[in-house]
Amino acid sequence: MTQPTSTDPRRIHIFDTTLRDGEQSPGVALNHAQKLEIAHQLARLGVDVIEAGFPITSDGDFECVSRISREVRGPVICGLARTARADIERAAKALEAAARSRIHVFTSASKVQIEHMLRKTPEQVIESSVQAVRLARQYTDDVEFSGQDVMRADFDFVIRLYREAIEAGATVINIPDTVGYGTPQEYGALIARVRDEIVQGRNVAISTHCHDDLGMATANSLAAVENGATQIECTVNGIGERAGNTSLEEVVMAIHTRRDHYQAQTGINTREINRVSRMVSRLTGMPVQPNKAIVGENAFAHESGIHQDGVLKHKETYEIMNAELVGREAAVMVMGKHSGRAAFRKALSDLGYVTDGQNDFGLNDEAINVLFTRFKELADRKGQIYADDLRALVEAGAEIAQTFHLGSLQVLSGTHVTPTATVRLETPDGLREAASTGDGPVAAAMNAISQATGITPELETYRLQSVTRGNEALGEVSAGVRYGGMTIMGIGLATDVVEASARAWLHAINQIVAGAGKSRIETETTV
Repeated sequence: MTQPTSTDPRRIHIFDTTLRDGEQSPGVALNHAQKLEIAHQLARLGVDVIEAGFPITSDGDFECVSRISREVRGPVICGLARTARADIERAAKALEAAARSRIHVFTSASKVQIEHMLRKTPEQVIESSVQAVRLARQYTDDVEFSGQDVMRADFDFVIRLYREAIEAGATVINIPDTVGYGTPQEYGALIARVRDEIVQGRNVAISTHCHDDLGMATANSLAAVENGATQIECTVNGIGERAGNTSLEEVVMAIHTRRDHYQAQTGINTREINRVSRMVSRLTGMPVQPNKAIVGENAFAHESGIHQDGVLKHKETYEIMNAELVGREAAVMVMGKHSGRAAFRKALSDLGYVTDGQNDFGLNDEAINVLFTRFKELADRKGQIYADDLRALVEAGAEIAQTFHLGSLQVLSGTHVTPTATVRLETPDGLREAASTGDGPVAAAMNAISQATGITPELETYRLQSVTRGNEALGEVSAGVRYGGMTIMGIGLATDVVEASARAWLHAINQIVAGAGKSRIETETTV
């Protein structure tokens, strides 16, 4: 293998599995529209591969992979499959419309998984893997092969398994530390052995897929890059099963910032990182911890007097990268209740949501008018509007048809008063009004909305966070609900937490009416 020089950086491909492995996070259930929204943003981000789903698991997952294959261009679209004919044929069918497709075939490599999960012998695992890769090659020239849990496997068996997969036609071999067991030294050494004993200059990519159970997913992935890996599998915000996956933003910015060390580069448009992070957090209902590297609220904040003094004198005293580089420029906009439509549209343009009259965020004239109305309502309450307020308004825009609109909400509550809420909803058939009580003002508002709509979901998760600054900061409520076998995430935004909760509840109900929920079918843990 030719060693890179400072003027010849290797290209590290970014394989994003937010929509597959990331969605396996407990409590996360993305509908088709939400997955498509994320997929389009991943394409703008510049990822090389989008693992869109596991088509065999459900009709919904199959349709989602099919839709992304039809509508998203740029990245390779990948579907996951076990070493079973039905899985591979289903994945191939889902990927038919993709401009570039990949089938990702996986099995297990560790003794504990082979014996207790697959209930096969090592020889049977190799035989089924070879047959699966050969079958997948009949549908696409791009086939990836993974053996789960390699870091707890016999390394001699791992080498043999991957050698056979390459001989069968695998073009990418993925080395998953499925349970986050390995250390950077151990994982890097295995990658080097795979490079030297199997790849040996062949046109086969080595991929890394690490989990963060011991907090070493990013370190392990970067150790793999140091030892010859040319693809990193990761998720936005590091979401995924248990402690999550390798964080996309961390490995991308580590390679970018320490290019002198890794002698490598990615094709990621780093200025889109913050936007995709916020989108994934909003749609999954999974908050980003404030001290999260790159995308956390405090990642570029300085409170210590010494730090503040240093940064004011010269940013590089305490900052190794600019916030602007990851799309976190602190745009200061004086927007308020007296601002007009032209100024509002200009502000959206400055934030990248509208460009030369065109946009990639579904913001046609009608959508902008709806946002402008919400902006004026917010400005009347909050006064000055910041860039983060506008981002939150746009990103909380509904992806589905709104059957019910919140016309008004009145709540009576107190220490010795039974909380009561009255709502007025606007519908295509006219106004609907209802009043109800609850254990608290939020419950009363949700009960009133359910009474008015005739739909009563079951609340499973509830999260409230401040998404902007100022005394009248916007509160964002994420309400995870279950209804008729569907799991749905409702999002609401307002300066008043009860109103934000009501809007989240109504958002979920509108998704139920539109049939936009996702039916979850449990499958074995994968890769």
